[in-house]
Amino acid sequence: MIQIDCQRQLLIHHQKNGVRYCYPVSTAKKGPGNRRDSWQTPTGRHRIAALTGAGMPLMTAFIARKPVGFYDPAQHNERDWILTRIIRLSGDQQGINRRGCHDTFQRMIYIHGTHREDLLGTPASHGCIRMANQDIITLFDRCHIGELVYIR
Repeated sequence: MIQIDCQRQLLIHHQKNGVRYCYPVSTAKKGPGNRRDSWQTPTGRHRIAALTGAGMPLMTAFIARKPVGFYDPAQHNERDWILTRIIRLSGDQQGINRRGCHDTFQRMIYIHGTHREDLLGTPASHGCIRMANQDIITLFDRCHIGELVYIR
């Protein structure tokens, strides 16, 4: 199970053998919220719906979940770059984060690597959960489709 604590800006991955891994993250600059077009991080119970980027090199840039090359800091702009790996989330609670104007999957909410590792530990994203690129590789390799993700 993965827990994301928006207040503490932490992701905690609980393994079945009792081991826990903790990672600093950045959730939404606009705070938690489940409404479409809110630019907020959705809360509640979710599941991992898809894993994208297995085996891709560090700093691979994705657009629409397709690799498009590598992130180049010289071409930095205001884009919220999605890098290295993508863990796509799907809401597990109808009316809260699933279906209608609250649907996490339709909002394309991911756990992903970021070009702004300097902002980890502070709310800074456009709704997704950003992680350090090396950390997202580690998490990606330890999680599975269908795994529970709880965001509070």
